[in-house]
Amino acid sequence: MDAIANEAGQVSVFEDRAKLREIERRPTQAEAEAAVRTLIRWAGDDPDREGLLDTPARVVRSYSEFFSGYAEDPNEILSRTFEEVEGYDDWIMLRDIRLESHCEHHMLPIIGVAHIAYIPEGRVVGISKLARVVEVFAKRLQTQETLTAQIASAIHDGLQAIGVAVLIEARHECMTTRGVHKQDVDMITSRMTGAFKRDPRLEERFLNMLRKR
Repeated sequence: MDAIANEAGQVSVFEDRAKLREIERRPTQAEAEAAVRTLIRWAGDDPDREGLLDTPARVVRSYSEFFSGYAEDPNEILSRTFEEVEGYDDWIMLRDIRLESHCEHHMLPIIGVAHIAYIPEGRVVGISKLARVVEVFAKRLQTQETLTAQIASAIHDGLQAIGVAVLIEARHECMTTRGVHKQDVDMITSRMTGAFKRDPRLEERFLNMLRKR
Protein backbone atom coordinates (compact mmCIF):
# COMPACT_ATOMS: atom_id res chain seq x y z
CA MET A 1 0.00 0.00 0.00
CA ASP A 2 1.31 3.44 -0.88
CA ALA A 3 2.23 5.89 1.84
CA ILE A 4 -0.43 8.46 2.61
CA ALA A 5 0.51 12.04 3.56
CA ASN A 6 -1.77 14.14 5.71
CA GLU A 7 -2.46 17.84 5.31
CA ALA A 8 0.62 18.74 7.36
CA GLY A 9 2.80 16.77 4.97
CA GLN A 10 3.54 13.99 7.44
CA VAL A 11 3.99 10.49 6.06
CA SER A 12 1.75 7.72 7.29
CA VAL A 13 2.80 4.62 9.16
CA PHE A 14 2.71 2.66 5.91
CA GLU A 15 5.87 4.32 4.63
CA ASP A 16 7.57 3.83 8.00
CA ARG A 17 6.85 0.10 7.74
CA ALA A 18 8.16 0.02 4.17
CA LYS A 19 11.40 1.66 5.30
CA LEU A 20 11.70 -0.83 8.15
CA ARG A 21 11.30 -3.76 5.76
CA GLU A 22 13.99 -2.28 3.52
CA ILE A 23 16.41 -1.93 6.44
CA GLU A 24 15.68 -5.49 7.52
CA ARG A 25 16.83 -6.76 4.10
CA ARG A 26 20.42 -6.27 5.17
CA PRO A 27 23.07 -7.61 2.78
CA THR A 28 24.99 -10.68 3.84
CA GLN A 29 28.66 -10.68 4.81
CA ALA A 30 29.51 -12.20 1.43
CA GLU A 31 27.55 -9.52 -0.43
CA ALA A 32 29.29 -6.77 1.52
CA GLU A 33 32.71 -8.27 0.78
CA ALA A 34 31.82 -8.53 -2.91
CA ALA A 35 30.96 -4.83 -2.89
CA VAL A 36 34.41 -4.02 -1.47
CA ARG A 37 36.02 -6.12 -4.19
CA THR A 38 34.10 -4.07 -6.75
CA LEU A 39 35.38 -0.83 -5.25
CA ILE A 40 38.95 -2.13 -5.33
CA ARG A 41 38.58 -2.93 -9.02
CA TRP A 42 36.97 0.49 -9.61
CA ALA A 43 39.97 2.14 -7.91
CA GLY A 44 42.21 0.40 -10.44
CA ASP A 45 43.71 -2.44 -8.43
CA ASP A 46 43.39 -6.23 -8.43
CA PRO A 47 41.42 -7.64 -5.45
CA ASP A 48 43.03 -11.03 -6.12
CA ARG A 49 46.60 -9.93 -5.55
CA GLU A 50 48.23 -11.12 -2.34
CA GLY A 51 48.11 -7.84 -0.42
CA LEU A 52 44.40 -7.35 -1.09
CA LEU A 53 43.04 -10.88 -0.68
CA ASP A 54 41.86 -10.32 2.89
CA THR A 55 41.00 -6.65 2.48
CA PRO A 56 37.26 -7.11 1.77
CA ALA A 57 36.78 -9.11 4.97
CA ARG A 58 38.83 -6.60 6.97
CA VAL A 59 36.82 -3.68 5.61
CA VAL A 60 33.51 -5.33 6.44
CA ARG A 61 34.69 -6.10 9.99
CA SER A 62 35.77 -2.49 10.34
CA TYR A 63 32.38 -1.27 9.11
CA SER A 64 30.67 -3.52 11.65
CA GLU A 65 32.53 -1.60 14.35
CA PHE A 66 32.20 1.85 12.76
CA PHE A 67 28.42 1.52 12.44
CA SER A 68 27.58 -0.60 15.46
CA GLY A 69 25.31 2.14 16.80
CA TYR A 70 22.44 1.04 14.55
CA ALA A 71 22.05 -2.07 16.69
CA GLU A 72 21.89 -0.22 20.03
CA ASP A 73 19.00 1.53 21.77
CA PRO A 74 19.86 4.70 23.74
CA ASN A 75 16.62 4.41 25.73
CA GLU A 76 17.73 1.05 27.07
CA ILE A 77 21.11 2.48 28.04
CA LEU A 78 19.43 5.28 30.02
CA SER A 79 16.78 3.08 31.60
CA ARG A 80 18.71 2.33 34.81
CA THR A 81 18.76 5.42 37.01
CA PHE A 82 19.38 6.27 40.66
CA GLU A 83 17.29 8.41 43.01
CA GLU A 84 19.45 8.32 46.16
CA VAL A 85 21.40 11.52 45.54
CA GLU A 86 20.90 13.26 48.94
CA GLY A 87 18.81 16.03 47.43
CA TYR A 88 21.37 16.98 44.77
CA ASP A 89 19.63 19.51 42.51
CA ASP A 90 22.41 21.10 40.42
CA TRP A 91 23.56 20.00 37.03
CA ILE A 92 25.89 17.15 36.08
CA MET A 93 28.48 17.74 33.39
CA LEU A 94 30.90 15.60 31.37
CA ARG A 95 33.55 17.29 29.27
CA ASP A 96 35.75 16.03 26.46
CA ILE A 97 33.97 12.78 25.63
CA ARG A 98 35.88 11.58 22.59
CA LEU A 99 33.71 10.71 19.61
CA GLU A 100 34.48 9.03 16.32
CA SER A 101 31.82 9.12 13.65
CA HIS A 102 31.52 9.11 9.85
CA CYS A 103 29.88 11.74 7.68
CA GLU A 104 26.92 10.52 5.71
CA HIS A 105 28.00 12.40 2.57
CA HIS A 106 31.46 10.92 2.00
CA MET A 107 31.68 8.21 4.70
CA LEU A 108 34.88 9.80 5.99
CA PRO A 109 35.75 10.18 9.69
CA ILE A 110 34.50 12.88 12.02
CA ILE A 111 36.79 13.07 15.05
CA GLY A 112 36.10 15.27 18.04
CA VAL A 113 34.75 15.65 21.54
CA ALA A 114 31.31 16.09 23.05
CA HIS A 115 30.45 18.05 26.19
CA ILE A 116 27.21 17.24 28.01
CA ALA A 117 25.38 18.74 30.97
CA TYR A 118 21.96 17.91 32.32
CA ILE A 119 19.80 18.98 35.24
CA PRO A 120 18.18 15.89 36.77
CA GLU A 121 14.56 15.67 37.81
CA GLY A 122 15.28 13.56 40.89
CA ARG A 123 16.92 10.76 38.90
CA VAL A 124 20.52 10.49 37.74
CA VAL A 125 22.26 8.01 35.49
CA GLY A 126 25.73 6.50 35.69
CA ILE A 127 28.15 8.80 33.90
CA SER A 128 29.42 6.02 31.63
CA LYS A 129 25.90 5.78 30.24
CA LEU A 130 26.13 9.34 28.93
CA ALA A 131 29.33 8.44 27.11
CA ARG A 132 27.60 5.36 25.69
CA VAL A 133 24.74 7.48 24.36
CA VAL A 134 27.30 9.58 22.51
CA GLU A 135 28.82 6.36 21.16
CA VAL A 136 25.47 4.97 19.98
CA PHE A 137 24.72 7.96 17.78
CA ALA A 138 28.33 8.53 16.71
CA LYS A 139 28.58 4.95 15.43
CA ARG A 140 26.16 5.74 12.62
CA LEU A 141 26.36 7.71 9.39
CA GLN A 142 25.90 11.28 10.55
CA THR A 143 25.97 14.98 10.08
CA GLN A 144 27.29 16.80 13.11
CA GLU A 145 24.11 18.83 13.40
CA THR A 146 21.97 15.68 13.56
CA LEU A 147 24.37 13.97 15.94
CA THR A 148 24.19 16.90 18.37
CA ALA A 149 20.39 17.03 18.28
CA GLN A 150 19.99 13.27 18.70
CA ILE A 151 22.24 13.11 21.77
CA ALA A 152 20.44 16.02 23.44
CA SER A 153 16.97 14.67 22.68
CA ALA A 154 17.82 11.15 23.86
CA ILE A 155 19.14 12.36 27.22
CA HIS A 156 16.31 14.86 27.71
CA ASP A 157 13.59 12.34 26.94
CA GLY A 158 15.27 9.29 28.45
CA LEU A 159 15.92 10.95 31.81
CA GLN A 160 12.98 13.36 31.74
CA ALA A 161 15.60 15.97 32.56
CA ILE A 162 14.84 19.56 33.52
CA GLY A 163 17.31 20.61 30.85
CA VAL A 164 20.15 19.31 28.68
CA ALA A 165 23.09 21.05 27.03
CA VAL A 166 25.25 19.41 24.37
CA LEU A 167 28.18 20.95 22.51
CA ILE A 168 30.33 19.08 19.99
CA GLU A 169 33.69 20.17 18.58
CA ALA A 170 34.95 18.04 15.69
CA ARG A 171 37.11 17.91 12.60
CA HIS A 172 35.80 16.43 9.38
CA GLU A 173 38.15 14.50 7.13
CA CYS A 174 35.86 15.13 4.19
CA MET A 175 37.18 18.70 4.48
CA THR A 176 40.82 17.94 5.34
CA THR A 177 41.65 15.02 3.01
CA ARG A 178 39.59 15.97 -0.07
CA GLY A 179 37.82 18.92 -1.62
CA VAL A 180 39.09 22.20 -0.14
CA HIS A 181 41.86 20.45 1.90
CA LYS A 182 41.61 22.85 4.83
CA GLN A 183 43.46 21.67 7.93
CA ASP A 184 42.89 22.46 11.62
CA VAL A 185 39.28 23.56 11.17
CA ASP A 186 36.89 22.71 13.98
CA MET A 187 33.14 22.58 13.52
CA ILE A 188 31.13 23.50 16.62
CA THR A 189 27.47 22.63 17.13
CA SER A 190 25.27 22.94 20.20
CA ARG A 191 21.79 22.02 21.35
CA MET A 192 20.02 23.28 24.46
CA THR A 193 16.76 21.88 25.80
CA GLY A 194 14.46 22.73 28.69
CA ALA A 195 15.94 25.06 31.29
CA PHE A 196 19.17 25.54 29.31
CA LYS A 197 17.14 26.84 26.39
CA ARG A 198 14.84 29.04 28.47
CA ASP A 199 17.47 30.60 30.73
CA PRO A 200 20.43 32.29 28.98
CA ARG A 201 22.29 32.36 32.32
CA LEU A 202 22.43 28.56 32.40
CA GLU A 203 23.69 28.43 28.84
CA GLU A 204 26.37 31.01 29.67
CA ARG A 205 27.42 29.05 32.76
CA PHE A 206 27.73 25.92 30.64
CA LEU A 207 29.91 27.71 28.09
CA ASN A 208 32.04 29.26 30.86
CA MET A 209 32.71 25.78 32.27
CA LEU A 210 34.06 24.77 28.86
CA ARG A 211 36.32 27.84 28.66
CA LYS A 212 37.95 26.83 31.94
CA ARG A 213 39.42 23.64 30.51
